[in-house]
Amino acid sequence: LVAAARALGLRAYAAAHSEDGRRRLAELLDARGGGGDGTGADGPDGDPDGGPGPAAVTVDGLLAGREGPGRDEEGAYALDLLAVLDAPQLDTERAAMLVEALPDGARLVLSGDPNLLGAAGAGQVLADLLAARVCPQVVSRTPDPGPVGELVSGIGIGELNQVEAPGREVVIVPVRDAGEAVHRTVQLVADSVPRALGVPAGLTQVITPGHGGAAGTRVLNAALKERLNPGPGRFGGFDPGDRVVYSPSPGHTAPGTVVSGDEEGLRLDCSGRAVTVPRGRVARTVRHGWAITAHQAAGTRWPAAVVVLPGDAVPALDRAWVYTAFGRGERHLSVVHGVDQALPRAVAQLPAPERMTRLRPLLRAPAATAADIGRAAWR
Repeated sequence: LVAAARALGLRAYAAAHSEDGRRRLAELLDARGGGGDGTGADGPDGDPDGGPGPAAVTVDGLLAGREGPGRDEEGAYALDLLAVLDAPQLDTERAAMLVEALPDGARLVLSGDPNLLGAAGAGQVLADLLAARVCPQVVSRTPDPGPVGELVSGIGIGELNQVEAPGREVVIVPVRDAGEAVHRTVQLVADSVPRALGVPAGLTQVITPGHGGAAGTRVLNAALKERLNPGPGRFGGFDPGDRVVYSPSPGHTAPGTVVSGDEEGLRLDCSGRAVTVPRGRVARTVRHGWAITAHQAAGTRWPAAVVVLPGDAVPALDRAWVYTAFGRGERHLSVVHGVDQALPRAVAQLPAPERMTRLRPLLRAPAATAADIGRAAWR
């Protein structure tokens, strides 16, 4: 859609929620001559023929003015079409900011898989729009190929199927307790996956239901750091080379790597973007990132994923969580399995709990205006 619009001379952009998603978009747009990274139809300087500048941006970069077309004198984006991918992650606050900045006559397209976990922030914009049925809807989903894609497609309809995985694309690792889960996870990331599949530890992501507990992100990250990047944590608990997640605001996370630290703060490389976190904010906004939650992982994919399900994870499991976590690995998925029959039960019987919002009835009300919806979103 964006490539075709740009070919017609329209100012079209596509926004993803992560730098990984933006990079994938750029590659696809370049392949279609849509100027994903300032080349292709844009020409070498990102301008003539195909539209102004790179077509692929991130939502946060667009809102902050770092990426995209910029704004006109009235504060509206200089564009004709905006497509937002991974739309389930669009919370009401950022949705309101985007909608209020669209110029008159512009078109907004929201694209996303409704089976995924929703936004960590308030609201469920895509789900409410789908339920209200006030906008045109196009259903178009091509399942991911291979055993991982087959497994995840079944989970989406409530079925946890056994799949044939001749190339060890899907591996189940039974464990008896949380201590064994931590041990086997470190073994998988540091040894088994690199040796069997050629995927290095830096491209394997561990996903677990929560931060606390005997096999939560804190415990797993401590064990993975000791094995993969041991050090004294001389920069506020972090060392150069540590994998981290940076959360500049609640519900917004970006994966990164520690570069260095000094009196000014902790210096990170967040998918190619240099970020300096002031010393006073490091403890609140930066966590180690070898192991993360499924909400933090949504919108990003890695060559391999290790999903950890310790016994105390049972209350956190539902179909949307399993669908999201299991779908993060492109080539390989290992499941460190300690929840017995709770996993198939969660997939079959526990869709994600529905959030209650004001947006759906406002969308259905015939007298609702864009201003009404924007105000409801901000509340």
